Amino acid sequence: MQIFDFNTEKQFFFRWCGKFQSPTPEWMHLTRRLIDFELIVVTDGTLYIAAGINTYTVQKGEYLLMQPTELQYGHQASDCAFYWFHFTYNYNRNDPELIDSDNAGIISPANHLLIPEQSILTSSERIIILMKQLQDSARRYGDTLLNQYLASAILAELSNQSCLFQKYGGRNLQQQLYHDICDYITLHVSENIKVSELASYFGYSKKYLPAFFRKQSGITIKQHMLQTKMEHAKAELSDTNHSISQVAYNIGFNDVHNFSIAFKKITGLSPSNYRNSYNKRNLNN
Repeated sequence: MQIFDFNTEKQFFFRWCGKFQSPTPEWMHLTRRLIDFELIVVTDGTLYIAAGINTYTVQKGEYLLMQPTELQYGHQASDCAFYWFHFTYNYNRNDPELIDSDNAGIISPANHLLIPEQSILTSSERIIILMKQLQDSARRYGDTLLNQYLASAILAELSNQSCLFQKYGGRNLQQQLYHDICDYITLHVSENIKVSELASYFGYSKKYLPAFFRKQSGITIKQHMLQTKMEHAKAELSDTNHSISQVAYNIGFNDVHNFSIAFKKITGLSPSNYRNSYNKRNLNN
């Protein structure tokens, strides 16, 4: 696996961004020379893309970070949707170090972003929200500095979500259990999980697990469950045209009124106002 090692002391420069929806199931990515880095985050379907002799299959919930290449093209029809943005690195030199996973552990994380070329996103909704904010900023303000910070935040989020961060981040067994619980809650976000069910799944008593979780996170499991549901709701409100009642149903709320109250309590905005706050989507650009 190829891993990009970006030194954060060198400048990232945002170029442009958008969200693409394939117009037909037979659509194929255009053939071109790619002069910048391009980050692609697939939100629906599967993208089949290539660079030279290397072919990639990128599914929903995955990303691909492509470096400048003489030949970027689609190698198969792709019925999909994805966010994308282009950026340059180190004053257009585009020269990050390329390392393999065996050497990743010797890199200091203090001023480096280690980003695998392709990977599954562990929290795709966080990336979607940041990509939506970047689009809105690029279209609404055109502020170079703000766009660069937002682009850098997306790359930092990718680095933190990567398997490398999980491997070399110094997690002990308690931290691993905590993150396993969080991952389980995220995976079952559309359900209303009982704490007793969660404790039984992980093999702990229903008295121990809530106390353990609160010690690790500072909040209760139920509070974390609600926050996780609201993170998914924010991503769906930003990324789709689903009705608010549909968004509520997708995260386990049968009553849209109760959902709206809970959403406003967490975010300070109603679902409609939140959706309108980042509404400058750049589709099929």
